[in-house]
Amino acid sequence: MNSLVATVLFCIGMVFNVLGCIGLIRLPDLYNRLQAATKCVTLGTCMVLLSAVVELGFGDSAATSVKCLLCLAFILITSPTAAHALARGAHASGVSLWEQSVVDRFEEDGDPGVVRKEE
Repeated sequence: MNSLVATVLFCIGMVFNVLGCIGLIRLPDLYNRLQAATKCVTLGTCMVLLSAVVELGFGDSAATSVKCLLCLAFILITSPTAAHALARGAHASGVSLWEQSVVDRFEEDGDPGVVRKEE
């Protein structure tokens, strides 16, 4: 039963990873690509790691399962944080949105943490 659950989790994770990679290629601008990379690839990688934990269990390979869980927690924390920092830095340096984008909340609200250079 554990093997079946691990296989299903692994397949779900790989589908999310593939969709994230397709999003990196197909989406029009940096901000949309960061969205695909952060959401899809983070969830996909976490599912793959979770499938390894389910498959290995906490018997003889408890150390490996704990390492997988630590990696999972690290990815859940760092990936969205890094994507946010990249998007904010790109916006502050003037990387334009896709021409068909409807709303730019940073521009509307005026981000107090960003000092823009005058051109």
